[in-house]
Amino acid sequence: MTAITGIEVHMTEHPRTYSRVTREALTMMGGLIRLARKQRKMSEADLSARVGIARSTLQLIEKGNPKVEIGLVFEAATLVGVPLFVDEPSRLAPEISRVNDKLALLPQSVRRPRSEVKDDF
Repeated sequence: MTAITGIEVHMTEHPRTYSRVTREALTMMGGLIRLARKQRKMSEADLSARVGIARSTLQLIEKGNPKVEIGLVFEAATLVGVPLFVDEPSRLAPEISRVNDKLALLPQSVRRPRSEVKDDF
């Protein structure tokens, strides 16, 4: 496997399908990043340099390509001011804590229920 501008290429890659909601959300995020970049009068070269990626990878992000690493998408969004999960970045830590508190109440792992033994013969 080889990494090319934030996208992993597998020799025996299986085609992956994404739900309509996922594709639309990626398109929306890419559009929001592009809009915010243009509103800030940043060129593709400027933003891609700040993120530390090739311009072609930024173009993939802005098109909503699902193969780009999520961290790169989030970094581009953050740098142009697109909110991630909350309207104010300072609210992320309390939200993370709230999610962790809920997770602490749940079992560590989830297992499939054992199949019931059918002994009515």
